[in-house]
Amino acid sequence: MNSDHTNIAVGKYLVTPLAKPQGEGLFAASVSIRSGRGSATHDRVLRFSGLFDTASSALHYATEHALGWIRERSAPACA
Repeated sequence: MNSDHTNIAVGKYLVTPLAKPQGEGLFAASVSIRSGRGSATHDRVLRFSGLFDTASSALHYATEHALGWIRERSAPACA
């Protein structure tokens, strides 16, 4: 069973972090970053290679990386 966190709306994006049990009390982290609507919806899923001791730490890691990904794309281009 996946442990999911509340969706987080960030501008035009919807962030959904997930923690999946991997056995022996460890969790894998992933996150969905969705944008658009209807037939123009895009969903990026990032899966991380590290394992975490708690679902909470996996969710936190996934959320922070998603927010960083969004910040990179939202920053104005430097000339």
